[in-house]
Amino acid sequence: MEYQQYIEIVSDKRFGKPCIKGTRISVYDVLNWLSNGMSKEEILDDFNELSVAQINACLAFAADKEHKLRIAS
Repeated sequence: MEYQQYIEIVSDKRFGKPCIKGTRISVYDVLNWLSNGMSKEEILDDFNELSVAQINACLAFAADKEHKLRIAS
C-alpha cells in the first residue's frame, strides 16, 4: 500500500508525529484504538472524517517502520 498518500509529517502539527493528511489524528492514535480493541467500523463511526483506506495506511506505515527497524539492527 502506498501509505504516503494518506500520511504526512508536519513539524508544527502534533509535534511532528505522523498524522493522517487533512486531520490532526496521528498514526499512533489509530494504532492505539485498534490495539485497545476498537474495530475499524467503530473508529469510522466515531471519526467520520476517516476512511478504511486511511486506517489501513496507518497499519502499513507501522509495518514499514518496523521493517526498517529490523533492517537497521
